[in-house]
Amino acid sequence: MNKIVIALGGNALQEAGKPATAQAQLEVVERTSVYIADILEKGYRIVLAHGNGPQVGRLVIQNEYAEPVTPAMPFDVCGAMSQGMIGYHIQQGLSKVLHSRGNRTPVATLVTQVVVDANDPKFQNPSKPIGPFYSEEEAAAIAAEKGYVMKEDAGRGWRRVVASPMPVEIVELDAVRCLVDNGFIVVTVGGGGIPVVRNAEGDLEGVAAVIDKDLASERLAEDLDVDALVILTAVEKVSINFKKPDQKDLDTLSVAEAKRYMAEGHFAPGSMLPKIEAAVKFVESKPGRKAIITSLDKAALALEGKAGTTIQ
Repeated sequence: MNKIVIALGGNALQEAGKPATAQAQLEVVERTSVYIADILEKGYRIVLAHGNGPQVGRLVIQNEYAEPVTPAMPFDVCGAMSQGMIGYHIQQGLSKVLHSRGNRTPVATLVTQVVVDANDPKFQNPSKPIGPFYSEEEAAAIAAEKGYVMKEDAGRGWRRVVASPMPVEIVELDAVRCLVDNGFIVVTVGGGGIPVVRNAEGDLEGVAAVIDKDLASERLAEDLDVDALVILTAVEKVSINFKKPDQKDLDTLSVAEAKRYMAEGHFAPGSMLPKIEAAVKFVESKPGRKAIITSLDKAALALEGKAGTTIQ
């Protein structure tokens, strides 16, 4: 039985233009779960990862606005809260879909810490978008008021950005492996994992950052020695010259081609670029491994080579 890591994109958790309520998120997750169940029933063992950009951003906002009446939680704690919240919804939504099909595969969420290097240069250059989108004027006002770094995000609007250090070690890896080996669908490294550093005594301490979920998923896929890394996003295929008259969608992509296109600037930072970086890193890590980038609704077909972009 093939073992795969699936990294869920934001559209698998939240629908654009809809209210960011718990009920709305659960409804989206239930629709997402239909596609995950389809893959499971093809015989795959699945480990799920997911992003948390909008959710952790809103938790930070909630904490800041409530500060006059209750202490605000630090950023890493908000990350842990988002892991629990999203994992809970995936457990509910996926279990509901599986039960409707007579499938009793258990689903479990593991709150996961991921070690980063305290000296990672990415702490000096915040790049990871979190929270809602703003107009340029709104972003300027927020930056002036709160001192946040605000950047334009792939033509979709302006968002707050925080540091996005590289994942080094998944602290709860043995627990993930144990659950997978005992038949669980495991939801882990949610939002890229809670970023932690080791202090002088070797103990873990949380830091204010967001690890890219695609790069954390790659670290997870390598460490679990899975057969494929499946990165789900809003588009069916990777493109070069994206949104230009000469846009070209790619069915397959070699590592050499991917590196050339990255160097030529075809992929937006904070959007497609980390997905390509994660795919290349995974494919290079061991002969025979493949990575797939595609949309949620095409994921099952992409695993058969009939959709999406396969990097090999």
